[in-house]
Amino acid sequence: MLIREVNDPRLKQIFVTGVKIDRELTHANVYVSAIEGTARSAEVLAGLESASGFLRRELSARVEVRAFPKLRFHWDPTPENADHIEKLLAGLRNKK
Repeated sequence: MLIREVNDPRLKQIFVTGVKIDRELTHANVYVSAIEGTARSAEVLAGLESASGFLRRELSARVEVRAFPKLRFHWDPTPENADHIEKLLAGLRNKK
């Protein structure tokens, strides 16, 4: 849906890394990251906040639940951290 239906240039080359929904189904915490990393975090989160009404409406039409949760977006640094660790490990392997 982010790729095909949202036409915001701030949301290009992003990916969802996880979603956690609270027990009462009032909030869905959506974790996102981008290929370029943290440098785009503010831009991406602003774009998602701007599109949140559209995303919630479209998702609620596709997923049958009594009440659809409010979407809250968070930056996930995990992919960047994993890449950094991989580079460190590769450097150690090359020193052997």
